[in-house]
Amino acid sequence: MPIEQRGVDTIPDEERTSGPRDLVSILLGSNLCLGVIVFGWLPPSFGLGLWPSVTAIVIGTLAGILVTAPLALISLRTATNLSTSSGAQFGVRGRLVGSVVGLLLSLGYTALTLWIGGDVMVGTLSRLIGLPESGATRALMYTLLAGCTVVGAIYGYRLLLRLSKVLSVGMVALLLLGVFAYAGDFTTAAPPDTPYLLGSFWPTWLLAAVAAGLSGPVAFITLLGDYTRYISPRRHSTRTVYWASCLGLLLGLLVPQLFGTYTALAARAGLEYAGPLVDAAPLWYLAPLLLAASAGSVGNAGLMLYSMGLDLDAILPKATRTRATVMAAVVATTFVFLGSFAWDVQSAMTSFVLLLTAIGTPWAVITLIGYVRCGGRYDPDALQVFNRRARGGIYWYRAGWNVSATVSWALGAAVGLAAVSTTVYEGPLLALTGGVDCSFILSGLVGGLTYLLLTLRAPATAAAAAPEVSTVEAPA
Repeated sequence: MPIEQRGVDTIPDEERTSGPRDLVSILLGSNLCLGVIVFGWLPPSFGLGLWPSVTAIVIGTLAGILVTAPLALISLRTATNLSTSSGAQFGVRGRLVGSVVGLLLSLGYTALTLWIGGDVMVGTLSRLIGLPESGATRALMYTLLAGCTVVGAIYGYRLLLRLSKVLSVGMVALLLLGVFAYAGDFTTAAPPDTPYLLGSFWPTWLLAAVAAGLSGPVAFITLLGDYTRYISPRRHSTRTVYWASCLGLLLGLLVPQLFGTYTALAARAGLEYAGPLVDAAPLWYLAPLLLAASAGSVGNAGLMLYSMGLDLDAILPKATRTRATVMAAVVATTFVFLGSFAWDVQSAMTSFVLLLTAIGTPWAVITLIGYVRCGGRYDPDALQVFNRRARGGIYWYRAGWNVSATVSWALGAAVGLAAVSTTVYEGPLLALTGGVDCSFILSGLVGGLTYLLLTLRAPATAAAAAPEVSTVEAPA
């Protein structure tokens, strides 16, 4: 299989041979990994039992899908990734806001996947063959996983799609085995010695809904376009792609996260997940658990690293996608070592997802408002001006920046960060919200409303003048 040569340039229609089923496969297969499963552990680690944990994850995930899934339609029309597509609203240089947000999201989730996967591999090998659980062995596993991930990310979309199709079947089988493996120890009560993290039920439940449920779909606000840019709107309808995005996100997030909740309660995993998960596993399940930790982590981290390479390629047009991917891998692996040896897992995960949700949500809302205003019509050639080191075009605005969109995003992100509540940081606006983390809602509302007010008298967008792409209309 040849290495993918495409970066953030426009994908020709003859190369856009994927379909909605591929989109479901890649969203399901790539998420059936410990890097996503571990988010199901967060609610029990906050002191919640079975049903509060399940409701927090399900409600948070559904709310996130409402915001995230429509973003898949943008790259369906532009044939490039979402960060570049956001140049229609932010300007061809202002789209760097989306590239930085996407880079941070992918960086964090890649590091988390390698971190958890490596720890579980060390634990299972320790029980199977007596491998010492030392810092050196963990470092070796992180490095091996990172190396395999780089190979998949460099080869690109086609290889990752094939891997996701295999994982969507294989990992489901491994998780079903896990249900039986941990059934004997399962309990509906929260792990012992885990009081409510925020002192009472509802603030803790809301924190779990955002950190474990909502954060899942929000992680894809810049990733969905990496896949839908390979789907042709001439052969597949907007409605079909939208529902495929919803289904892929729903299954790809709920299945692993609910498995994470189930195993966390069975293993009595309070302050740590990887160690108790391995200790509670019966001997016959250690080999399947090792396979899930290795193959699943490579599949998920590979897609995240692939997206990081695209975002870095967008920031540094002179760099090729391959070079950008290797650079991103080095940074992500560095964060893995920092996380493993210097940070507490629960605090690091919670703070990471809440902070990035606060800065990513207003960008997604503004980008969606622009999509609605222009009726899904874009000028793909004008979106590539920055990549060609050129000037001008209908998305040039002021020196390549749309000031209204950029200011709106910055204000929304600032308000969101000021409303965040974590164990290591609490924003000043919490006094106005009764100590409840409303960062997701406030950042999206402030960013979106500010953008609407600042552009109230502006034209719908110059993109409306771009030629409309003919699409297949789905039956009513």
